Amino acid sequence: MKKRFIIGKSKGMNNLAHILVRKSGPLKGNVKISGAKNAVLPVIAATLLAEGVSTIKGVPDLRDVHVMSDLLRHLGAKVEFKDETLVVDATNINSYDAPYELVSKMRASFLIMGPLLARFNRSKISMPGGCAIGTRPIDLHLKGFKAMNALVDMEHGYVEAHTKGLEGHKIYLDFPSVGATENIMMAAALADGVTVIENAAEEPEIVDLSNFINEMGGKVKGAGTKTIKITGVKALHGAEHIVIPDRIEAGTYMVAAAITKGDIVLENVIPDHLRPVMAKLIEMGCVVEEGESTIRVIGPKNIMPTDIKTMPHPGFPTDLQSPFMALLSIAEGNSMVIETVFENRFMNVPELNRMGADIKIEGKSAVIQGVKNLEGSNVVATDLRAGAALILSGMVAEGQTKVTEIYHVERGYVDIVKKLSSLGANIEKIED
Repeated sequence: MKKRFIIGKSKGMNNLAHILVRKSGPLKGNVKISGAKNAVLPVIAATLLAEGVSTIKGVPDLRDVHVMSDLLRHLGAKVEFKDETLVVDATNINSYDAPYELVSKMRASFLIMGPLLARFNRSKISMPGGCAIGTRPIDLHLKGFKAMNALVDMEHGYVEAHTKGLEGHKIYLDFPSVGATENIMMAAALADGVTVIENAAEEPEIVDLSNFINEMGGKVKGAGTKTIKITGVKALHGAEHIVIPDRIEAGTYMVAAAITKGDIVLENVIPDHLRPVMAKLIEMGCVVEEGESTIRVIGPKNIMPTDIKTMPHPGFPTDLQSPFMALLSIAEGNSMVIETVFENRFMNVPELNRMGADIKIEGKSAVIQGVKNLEGSNVVATDLRAGAALILSGMVAEGQTKVTEIYHVERGYVDIVKKLSSLGANIEKIED
């Protein structure tokens, strides 16, 4: 029997809590999409670049946000969170050391390395944790720091970096890593001279971080393209910023409309961020209506099969591969999913098959033979997006589905049980 390593548990977390999902009718109504988890975490890290107070609005009330806030408090920042607004005063940072007990809970905590190095010329960070969906090495982050004149040591589970002063440099990323692009951008914001990141990640979250750095007085150009140019400045000041909506949460509710043959209007979305998702849903028979900040999805009578290949942005997002696999499992025919971003994204397949799906894995591909019905079962959320996929499947499965290890789900979805209930889902959270 394989051991399963659980990464990212927090103190006080109820790991026995589970979600019960029963077969639900078509979901109908409006749902407001929260601020983007993957955008807000680098923005919180970037507040360390400034002496002064930054106010971030539209912040999702998620465990990862609280972990990042605790990390900043450990470093000496004052952090307050109330009503989706996070206020950070990073004036009196008195530590450059991020310990294992905080960093191990969340991979994104590694994003503080760039800002600390830029502002204080040194940082020491424990090796990061997070969802176990692949290797996600930090070598590209370190490659960037070294190119900018930092000395990097790795020993005893810590990464330590120091410099006499960061210098701008041209950096080519072997892979368009989102985290490495963000970390290097932040480090470069206070470096001496110009830094150019080539083969940079193009995700909307990168653009959001760039906007925040510029609001602080930085000079970042080209975010959202393959080449980002950062001209370092002497100092940055606190700023006010509104976080972009969460395109992955939005995509999940779009799938919820499709899989239940429902009719859902998503509020607080940026349709441009969801082009590949809308295209696939239309291919599968959905009606998709786009407004300025809304998307309406009407599920089809018959779900058509399709093929999906995950790619870095602007391709199909890897984070929505699992929810779409749940949808394809009840499509009328064969589909194929090719995963090119994270090698462990198919961990949810045995759980979906336990519910009666017919999915076969062949290397980086999954072949899905659509079935008429799924059956309720006891299943385990192996990671954040896999957990969402199981909840979606549970809403159309016969009988009852019990999803355990839901702390994964709660890392990325604000009030998912409450939001789905308001749309008519038969779902509840049980605290054991």
